[in-house]
Amino acid sequence: MRSQFNPLKVTLCLVFLIATICFFTGCKSNTDSAATLAVINARIWTGDPDQPWAEAMAVKGEEILFVGTNQEVEKLTGEGSNVIDAKGKMVTPGFNDAHIHFIDGGFGLSSVQLRDAKTRQEFIDRIAAFAKTIPAGSWILNGDWDHTNWGGELPKASWIDSITPNHPVFIQRLDGHMGLANTAAMNLSKVNSSTKDILGGTITRDSKGIPDGIFKDNAMSVIYKHITEPSDDLKDRALKAAMDYVVERGVTSIQNMGTWGDLEVFRRAHKKKELKTRVYAAVPLSSWEKLVEEVERSGRGDSYLKIGGLKGFVDGSLGSHTAAFQKAFSDTPADSGFMVTTTDKLYTAISAADKAGLQLLIHSIGDKAIRELLDIFERVEKENGKKDRRFRIEHFQHIAPADFPRIARMNLVASVQPYHAIDDGRWAEKIIGPERIKTTYAFKSLLDNKTILAFGSDWFVAPPTPLEGIYAAVTRRTIDDQNPGGWVPEQKITVEQALRAYTSGAAYASFDEDKKGVLKKNAFADFVVLDNDITTIDPEKIRDVKVLTTVVGGKVVYEQPAK
Repeated sequence: MRSQFNPLKVTLCLVFLIATICFFTGCKSNTDSAATLAVINARIWTGDPDQPWAEAMAVKGEEILFVGTNQEVEKLTGEGSNVIDAKGKMVTPGFNDAHIHFIDGGFGLSSVQLRDAKTRQEFIDRIAAFAKTIPAGSWILNGDWDHTNWGGELPKASWIDSITPNHPVFIQRLDGHMGLANTAAMNLSKVNSSTKDILGGTITRDSKGIPDGIFKDNAMSVIYKHITEPSDDLKDRALKAAMDYVVERGVTSIQNMGTWGDLEVFRRAHKKKELKTRVYAAVPLSSWEKLVEEVERSGRGDSYLKIGGLKGFVDGSLGSHTAAFQKAFSDTPADSGFMVTTTDKLYTAISAADKAGLQLLIHSIGDKAIRELLDIFERVEKENGKKDRRFRIEHFQHIAPADFPRIARMNLVASVQPYHAIDDGRWAEKIIGPERIKTTYAFKSLLDNKTILAFGSDWFVAPPTPLEGIYAAVTRRTIDDQNPGGWVPEQKITVEQALRAYTSGAAYASFDEDKKGVLKKNAFADFVVLDNDITTIDPEKIRDVKVLTTVVGGKVVYEQPAK
């Protein structure tokens, strides 16, 4: 008897035959299941301890599909897959700037540039030239000047009054803790000899008691509240300029130390689907109740825009002599800095915000300020109970040796900016002496004491350039190249430790370690392609490495222009 035709059996045989051929020869995925993006022929530093290095990676949509070999990834590609041939170049997770002033940085790109003005006259000439390019009555802001470039004399309104008669000026020192106002700005702000000092701030004055133009920390508010608010259009342009600027430098996520106004700028861009940088937007600690209401009403956000952090201040900065120290500054024996927020006020706000489940990101620089903050954190943890709160100390610059054992007992995040070390290292010893600098920018000691390092830039204060930050942490060569062996060299860390601080460490600092900071299955496809392997080259060459490609959520957002 002839056997009957069985279509099911034939189908099963064909399936088995195709599967066998694919197994032995390799078949690419069909269009529906194929990777949307693939990277091959790469040297991938994944940041994943279970698979530190790989040569290829497949992406499906916004997430990583697979990390492995070229052969394995090629099987996951199809006709519609965008394939990046890295040609042996290094790939790392996208850099996450854990401390940045993003909108201010965007505005600064189009303002007067004073950071590298080397003399008093160059400082004056640049302001004069810029004033000629903008309409009369427009404020001149930002600037980021550094008086140590010309010997340490603070500028005065009298330096620039004659060249800015039609423009109010309030330009910041590069650390943002001191600003210079011209007479036009002080007149608009009704500042005169009868203006009283501000708690947590300083107004410098001449021999007759008349303000001479310098306003420090809280005193800056006297001028700020009279500055004309930029239009929404100008703010949106500043955001776009900032995003364009940082993606060229490999930054895929930022943690903004800003305001509710900044948050609105981010929200407008997000609504228009124009965000190409992921944002964790912190708001002022003083507004913690408003943030509680906002989280209860609308949640904490999504993968591109997230809230839940509060930025507070304990003290000022070293360069402005407003950081709070236990002992006087070496160059001004009658001065030891000051607290910009009282201890009682800090404790009350931090405790209440912590009870509400919000994250605390507190600026603290001097050893006295750090000790006061550690006291508050320990008290709040004891009173509010154990939980995964991830208290953050922003800057964490000058630590008293006796406090390291306390740090080791706490689950702290050290949100630090390595570029500051090679900048401040030019002059810091003059201010705090040879003994205190031994535990300043103490990255290695912080790691040794079980602290999570999260690296950032503090842009506009310093360049938002992670590769320069890694260079700084690894070499500690000051920017004047006067310390070829490194400034406080015992605090150097390795390239991989610095990479983790800019990737998984920064992700941990914002509760994002499951999706950011590593290249593994189901993590966000945020990564960069570099033109050299920073783990194998001479560390002094790291700052010269270029970003070739930046990818956010599986989309190429920057490619180096062809030469």
